[in-house]
Amino acid sequence: MLVFMLYTEVAKADEGMWVPMLIGKNYEQMKKQGFKLTPDDLYSINKASLKDAIVSFGGFCTGEIVSKNGLIFTNHHCGYDAIASNSTPQDNILDNGFWAKQYAEEKPIPGLFVNFLVRMQDVTAEINAATKGISEDKKVALIEATGVQIAADAVKGTKYTSYVRDFYKGNQYFLYIFEKFTDIRLVGNPPQSIGKFGGDTDNWQWPRHTGDFSVFRVYADANNKPADFAASNKPYTPKKFLPVSIKGLKNGDFSMVYGFPGRTDRFLTSNGVKLATDRTSPTIVKLREIRLKAWDEVMVNDVATRLKLSSLHASIANYWKYYIGQTEQLKRLKIYEQKVKEEAAFTTWAAAKPEYANLMQRYQEVYAAYAPFAVQKTYINEGLLASGWVKRAFPAKASLALIEAKKSDAEGLKELQDKMMADIDVYESTYNESADKKIFVQILSAFYNDIPKNQHPKFYTNLAQDNWQGTPEATFKKVADELWEKSNFIRPAKMRAFWSNPSLKGIEDDPGYAYAINLVPADYIKQNFGNAVSNFEDQKAALDKIYLKALLEKNAGKAMYPDANSTMRISYGNVQNYKPKDGITYDIVTTIEGVMDKYVPGDAEFDLPQNLIDAYNAKNYGQYGENGDLVVNFISNNDITGGNSGSPVINAKGELIGLAFDGNWEAMSGDIAFDKVYKRTISVDTRYVLWCIDILGGAKNIIAELDIRKDAVPVKAKRAI
Repeated sequence: MLVFMLYTEVAKADEGMWVPMLIGKNYEQMKKQGFKLTPDDLYSINKASLKDAIVSFGGFCTGEIVSKNGLIFTNHHCGYDAIASNSTPQDNILDNGFWAKQYAEEKPIPGLFVNFLVRMQDVTAEINAATKGISEDKKVALIEATGVQIAADAVKGTKYTSYVRDFYKGNQYFLYIFEKFTDIRLVGNPPQSIGKFGGDTDNWQWPRHTGDFSVFRVYADANNKPADFAASNKPYTPKKFLPVSIKGLKNGDFSMVYGFPGRTDRFLTSNGVKLATDRTSPTIVKLREIRLKAWDEVMVNDVATRLKLSSLHASIANYWKYYIGQTEQLKRLKIYEQKVKEEAAFTTWAAAKPEYANLMQRYQEVYAAYAPFAVQKTYINEGLLASGWVKRAFPAKASLALIEAKKSDAEGLKELQDKMMADIDVYESTYNESADKKIFVQILSAFYNDIPKNQHPKFYTNLAQDNWQGTPEATFKKVADELWEKSNFIRPAKMRAFWSNPSLKGIEDDPGYAYAINLVPADYIKQNFGNAVSNFEDQKAALDKIYLKALLEKNAGKAMYPDANSTMRISYGNVQNYKPKDGITYDIVTTIEGVMDKYVPGDAEFDLPQNLIDAYNAKNYGQYGENGDLVVNFISNNDITGGNSGSPVINAKGELIGLAFDGNWEAMSGDIAFDKVYKRTISVDTRYVLWCIDILGGAKNIIAELDIRKDAVPVKAKRAI
């Protein structure tokens, strides 16, 4: 059986996203770094363990249970959509903050869920047995089908959910079983001037001064089991919750992040690094910038529009800046050059092994065939399909067929129509005609200028020629004006009217539908790329599986962790300062003094609520201050990525010391290449979280739920430079 190990010749304990069930392999190193608990305290299916206090929050973030009444801490940006969707100009909890003082005031959040991991199990043998002797061209589909069947069989007769995930690019498979709760309610959030302090300017930067947290609660039925929202539901009683530490931090303290990291690609070859830095990432940045600028123009002067678009804007802006930083750091750290050297050493090792001997040459050939189309493929995903109406228009015929099939089933028909109308509501919630049209025009114009004319698809060429107005911008403005006026699939009101009385002719004659069907991914790719894209994706996946098999063999006996894949992981390390450049050292913490240094009255990113300023002036820090100051954020060398947002940062005794919410600019290469010198996790300190809840929010009821630990002598905090 394969063993989880770390792929690096010189491993450091802070690198690696480790599988909790197998953390015993790292336990001795964890103890050397200060960890006080046992492997069973981290993960056990026979008794309550830390895993039972960690939840996948909505499938996109992590949260932690912090009370016996199902209270959840996560990031403000993880709760942002829930907060913004419950905000109106008359009751603007996004800007003003919100604290429920009793259960009845907590706000239900439709669609939000949390998953508790029940157990995980290695099912590699079952997958391999089911696919033994099957040709490679049929194996992928069979592996997927077998995984679905294994997952279904594992939860048959229960209310659990499950899935199978592959590791090491398909060299190992694990079954995950979850208990899913869907009655999740918003308990509290600070004003976004605290929760998003620093905005895009400070994003991915240290020093940081952001109160990036929000508070939710899990509800269950009378038997403490998952249930849809009901007024009779009760706060969930967890198997385990985390005590909250308000002790001081010092450089070198043990720290552990426990959560659900999204995706890393640390085994990406040099070919992939070069393609990303030179072509695809700059294209993503450009296309996201088009959207952000259009939204900024309509958000700046209207509160209702700002609230409507704020969550979507924040989501796009986060990874707009991420791709800028990742490209910069991959180049600065010379990751491409490092990969080339590693691959040369691999080729030497593999020379006498027929299965691996020509692997790097095969990678080069596959990438060379795909590279000419990479930018156009990026335009499809990040640009041409970015408009929400396009994704709703191209399945119109399939939707009509579903309606026709339900006509003899009144109840089923109503349920289907209700779902369709609810989806239009979702679309309308971020629809802004001025911005959406501008984005559409600018992306199609950029495509015209950036993509070689011999790669322009036929429908696009015809669209430009039939409407040519002298410039791409004028041409596609004419196209947009006509589409918005004539199509039933763009303006929300016309969408509702059409689906209230749909017809096949209405679909086939619709110019918006005619545009959208040319962008259906499978058809579009086949028509405009031939086999270049599909061959690349299939061939690269096959090569990746062989490459990881070879690395496992080459590094037998050495620690080698698998890429993150949205499954539960542990990373461990220490609270640790760093030197970003010669002559500068960044301390481990920032304090409220730094918050006030950045304060700019009325600024969209650096304004502050008056009660924070008043509490600062009065030095009213309650039990959360130390030596006349208040710690806000801290850094550790833990290994995290997207999906870890909201993850608990836990000390040596299993106590919550902070919530991970960001990485640092100097190590933005992390999803592809972990940097052992600069990589830091930025977290909001629990003392600042509790101070905001208690002193600023007056939510003593929330504080009373927590198990607060404060038995250590605080260490004086210093401000980061």
